[in-house]
Amino acid sequence: MEAQADIIIHNVSKHIDLTQAEKDIFTGMLRPKTLKRKEYWLSTGDICKHTAFVTSGCLRGYTVDHNGIEHVLSFAPRDWWMADMYSLLTQKTGILNIQALEDTEMLLLPKAQQEELYRLVPKFEKFFRILAERSLVAYQQRLIDNLSLPASERYARFCERYPTLIYHLPQKQIASYIGVTPEFFSKMRKEL
Repeated sequence: MEAQADIIIHNVSKHIDLTQAEKDIFTGMLRPKTLKRKEYWLSTGDICKHTAFVTSGCLRGYTVDHNGIEHVLSFAPRDWWMADMYSLLTQKTGILNIQALEDTEMLLLPKAQQEELYRLVPKFEKFFRILAERSLVAYQQRLIDNLSLPASERYARFCERYPTLIYHLPQKQIASYIGVTPEFFSKMRKEL
């Protein structure tokens, strides 16, 4: 877990400065978790009890509509955080499926430990506030983009947001994220 701890500490250090004792408290609360490709971390109806930080691999968060069509809401490649925020904050059953797109290693921070972390190292309230604010801004911008931009521009925004995933993900996952069919996406990419 030492290499994983270095990755998460580097991520946290972008926003807050920690003493060695504070780093030790934080990393002591983390639980390593490994998922195989296509394995689920959460499924619709589960209660999200952790926040996940990806140290290798990639997760996707998606829902399935009444027609059985998947709608990808987000990806979490290496060095990203993910959770079903509705479920995590309310402790009610969630709406997201969170699945590994490839073999994935992550560190889980249990909700109860996160609350304790706020008490022991108050700086983490600032850190998670920054994450929540950035997530809110990104979701708002994505909603506006989906309502007002053509597919080609939504794809360009995807490329800006997830530059490491452009050639890494299956086309059908990207198509779902930008809200088009895989066939339309394939045709659009050829034209671009």
